Amino acid sequence: MDVYQEALRYLESQHVPVVVEVESEALEEDVFQEEAVSCLLSPLLPESVDLPDTPTLCSPKEMLERRLVVLKGILETEEVYLRELETLLMPMKALRASAGTSQPVLSGRQVQTVFYQVPEIRDMHQSFYSGLKARLTEPGPEQDGEMNYTGFNLAVGDLFLKMVNQFGLYGGFIGNYEEAVKVVRKCTHSDPRFRTLAQSMMSSNGSNKTRTKYTFEALLYKPLDRVTKTTLVLHDLLKTTPEEHGDYAVLQEALRLSRSFLSGVNESSQCKREVMLSHGMRRKLMRDGFVVDVSDGERSLRHLFLYTDLLLCTRNKHASRGKQEQYRFCWYLPLAGLKRRWVADQERSPDTHLRLHAIRTKMHLLCRQLRQHANRSRGSAFAARSRKKLEQTELTLLTHSPVYTLELHSPSGKSHTLLLSSLYELEEWREVIDKLTKDDVETVPPDLLTLTSACVKLRRTQQPPLHSTHAEDETSLCGTLSVAVHSARGLQQPASLYVCVEVDGYEFYDKQAQTHSSVHSLNPHWDQELCFQVDGAQDLRVLCVSQSDGQDDTVLGKASLKLDSKALNKRWRRRILHLGQVEVTLSLKYCPHPLELSSAAAQQQPVFCVPIETLSQHEGVLVPHVVRCCVEELERRGMDEVGIYRVSGTTSDIGTLKNAFNSNLRDAVTRLRSADVNVVSGVLKLYFRELPEPLLPTKMFHSLARTLEMQDINLRLVSMLSLLQSCPEPNRHTFLYLLHHLQRVSKMQDVNRMSLMNLATVFGPSLLRHPVVGLGHDGPTMDISREVVVQVQVVFHYLQCNNLPEAQTSLPHDTDAEDETTHV
Repeated sequence: MDVYQEALRYLESQHVPVVVEVESEALEEDVFQEEAVSCLLSPLLPESVDLPDTPTLCSPKEMLERRLVVLKGILETEEVYLRELETLLMPMKALRASAGTSQPVLSGRQVQTVFYQVPEIRDMHQSFYSGLKARLTEPGPEQDGEMNYTGFNLAVGDLFLKMVNQFGLYGGFIGNYEEAVKVVRKCTHSDPRFRTLAQSMMSSNGSNKTRTKYTFEALLYKPLDRVTKTTLVLHDLLKTTPEEHGDYAVLQEALRLSRSFLSGVNESSQCKREVMLSHGMRRKLMRDGFVVDVSDGERSLRHLFLYTDLLLCTRNKHASRGKQEQYRFCWYLPLAGLKRRWVADQERSPDTHLRLHAIRTKMHLLCRQLRQHANRSRGSAFAARSRKKLEQTELTLLTHSPVYTLELHSPSGKSHTLLLSSLYELEEWREVIDKLTKDDVETVPPDLLTLTSACVKLRRTQQPPLHSTHAEDETSLCGTLSVAVHSARGLQQPASLYVCVEVDGYEFYDKQAQTHSSVHSLNPHWDQELCFQVDGAQDLRVLCVSQSDGQDDTVLGKASLKLDSKALNKRWRRRILHLGQVEVTLSLKYCPHPLELSSAAAQQQPVFCVPIETLSQHEGVLVPHVVRCCVEELERRGMDEVGIYRVSGTTSDIGTLKNAFNSNLRDAVTRLRSADVNVVSGVLKLYFRELPEPLLPTKMFHSLARTLEMQDINLRLVSMLSLLQSCPEPNRHTFLYLLHHLQRVSKMQDVNRMSLMNLATVFGPSLLRHPVVGLGHDGPTMDISREVVVQVQVVFHYLQCNNLPEAQTSLPHDTDAEDETTHV
């Protein structure tokens, strides 16, 4: 294959010295010289990719044989490139860990700069390499385990197109490359520890036992080299692919996109030199992506471009009838003085829920048809039409499903509202915009026609985030993913937090859920289980958000976790995620199964008037959230309230809170934070009073009544605790949780006037009831006054016990022998 030599000639023409690797025990490579610095701003020139099509006189059979040789060569070079990327990433974890110590090798910001986009590029090429290797080694119609030499049955174009569509990652790497090299050079000269690391990075050479020695800068240059070679490789592959081959059109498109990307990189570099801003800065593209723009109540999908000094909103016009794809200008806002506000999780109207359900149902049916059809025939007109319908339906859903609002207000009075589906994505936009506005860069009035026209070449995001355009991945999840959010630590001051969890994949069901807000605490805990019905999920995103009265929510940190169906199962596996300053502990489990047709948005299961075992099983806890949330709120601000459980709250307010708990836990907890203390205590009492079966089962009534007749106090307590052990787990732990709380309340009886006897009088009739004769219970009848005495005395004696067992609030989620910690 002549690709490598062709790439070498190109690099030499650009005055970039290259050292050819030789097989040896240790070979040092350093492609950087001082004269190469001039190439940093524009390492990839468009002339390098305008390759002429060389006419071939080979027969189709000879072309296919050459094609196979080219593909084998690509596979080999991909393997080498992946080893180089792994070598580059090898010290990242240690450098990141040292950044938090008193003597860091690199600061956290420097680590982020040096390794920016490298893990994502590695993952992209690993996926491409695995797919290509599988295609080349799968048996053909007449072979069994040997290379697939059947030319027209070997389709790889989709793999190349998928990779090229992700070249935006290289755009970010190239934009950051110059700064990364500066950090490496500075630290190499100033820190002997980093110098030792940067000058001797070893990589194995595959099957042989030789190793290659690299410098850090040489490895950082590898992605720049690789993205150029990819275009050359695509050109070679296209030359050896017959025009009637199914891959030909796909490879043409991949080559076009690759050339467009390299041209865009060069144009971006030219723009950086030509448009000078204040503080010596140049205008360059910082981020782009698809958002929903709201104007006059209408939603429109737009491509948003964030430059150093401005935001540009454009409308994409697809290529048609020989015309090239282009962008139309919508609006722009200078970043100087730009005010921003985001609003989380707006409630959807019932009509919107029904519309989204109809769209999701249509998507589900189209997706199922495509999967069924894929098993019968490939490439048919029916499949093409169905796929196009699926993409259009998903675009409609992408336009109407976002609920996160980002409001933008410029000093000139212009305002725009953007909607995003993901809080994680919104936070990424907000972080970049905040950083740029802090730099206080004065906006140079742009040439809007030139700036908008350049978007096709400058863009890093090629198309909207549609799952239907992605190839099926066997490691993705399809079934039920459960995420139990336990607790957080690392706060510098008490705060009220909630955790937001997002998954990707088809949006047949909701892809996002949030815990309720914790009470103000340095170590908040939730023990709340969130369940997702997923199809094609590969990533889990977690955000920790702080809530303050009268202020916008603040994202304290975020992290992303790769999902692998082979690494998850029906047993809980614990993870510890580092989200900025906060450590969040959660557990995951996964149950694979085919998804049924999505039903209309299901309402939350009711909380009141439901057996406690049913509710606890549904919530995945031992103490229901309504009990814990009310108790935590009362202990936060109600312990010194006179008559905290004796004085009744307003009936209407109690009913409103009850309805909130029955419909939306997050909304209920938010209301709880500002409700009157006596309303909160009234909700707690009402919950126990409306249980279909009392917290202490009725079958225990007579046994408990007999213990009261025991004269020996110690024997009586032992008997009562023994009876308590026979209760179902949710009943026992909820009762113990309540008893410990009431004991803490009574310790402040000098202020709140609630003694143990007062508390027993209030709760006794709700927690224990006499069995009703004739409803399956046989036993002696009891006078109502005697029944009340038993109810109060039983609870009173339990409250007097000084050695009550501790209550367990949640089910154990750490069934693995060892917890698995993920550092993000």
